[in-house]
Amino acid sequence: MLAALGLASSLATAAPTAVDAGKPLPRFDLLKESTHHYLRFMQSGESSVPADIWTRTVRFEQGAVRITQRWDASAPALTRLIDSWFDKDTLRPRSHQRVSERDGQKTVEGFLFASDKITGMPDLADNTQKALQVPSPEPTFNFETDIETLQTLPLAAGYEASINFYHPGGATPPQRYLFKVSGSATIAGPAGPVDCWVVTTDYNRPDMPLSTFWFAKGTQLMVRQEATLPGGKKLIKALID
Repeated sequence: MLAALGLASSLATAAPTAVDAGKPLPRFDLLKESTHHYLRFMQSGESSVPADIWTRTVRFEQGAVRITQRWDASAPALTRLIDSWFDKDTLRPRSHQRVSERDGQKTVEGFLFASDKITGMPDLADNTQKALQVPSPEPTFNFETDIETLQTLPLAAGYEASINFYHPGGATPPQRYLFKVSGSATIAGPAGPVDCWVVTTDYNRPDMPLSTFWFAKGTQLMVRQEATLPGGKKLIKALID
C-alpha cells in the first residue's frame, strides 16, 4: 500500500505544469531590458549556410513589456520587423505587428489578443489581417515570443510545462504544447562555455524530430536552438551577443 502511494505521489509530481496566460510567471525577474543577436543558419551534413541575423530587444515601457524583433537576410533580400506588447509580470499578449519587405514588396500584419480570441488590428493601415477572427478556448501566449516565455519559467531537472501558444496569422489554432527539461549540457557561447538547461518539444508533431533549446542556467537566456526540417536539414539559431 505504501509503495503504491509512493508511486502515485511520484507520478503526480512529474505531471506537467500548466502555464496559464495572465498569471504571474515564476521567474519573470530574469527577463531584463536587453538586445541580443542570433545567427540563423541551415546545416546539412558538414555544410552550414547563413540565413540571416536575428535581433531581439526587450524593453519595459508604459507599464508594459515591449519585445521587438528584426531579421536581416541578403539572399534573397529580406527584412522583417516585429513589434509586440505584453502585460508586465505575466507576458499576456496585447498586440502584435509584423512588417516584411522582400524584393520591394511590403506586407503589413497586425493582431490584437483578447482572453477568448485573436483578431486583426482594425485601424492599422494596409493590414492584410484585418478580417482575422480566431477563437481561443483560453488565453494564449504569443508563439513568436516563446523564447522569452520559456525564459521566465522555473527550469530545473525533470520540469515539464504545458503552454497554450498561437502563432499570429498561422493556420494552426491556439493549443497547448509540452516543453520538457530533458537534461543539462555545457555548450559554446559567445564568451565561452555556458552551462545550460536542455529543453525539448515535438510541437505536437510526434512524427517529427524533437526541437531542442539550450537555456543558460544563470540567466535562462536562450543560447541555441536546433530544429530538423522536412528533408533532414537543420535550422540553427546561435547566440552571437
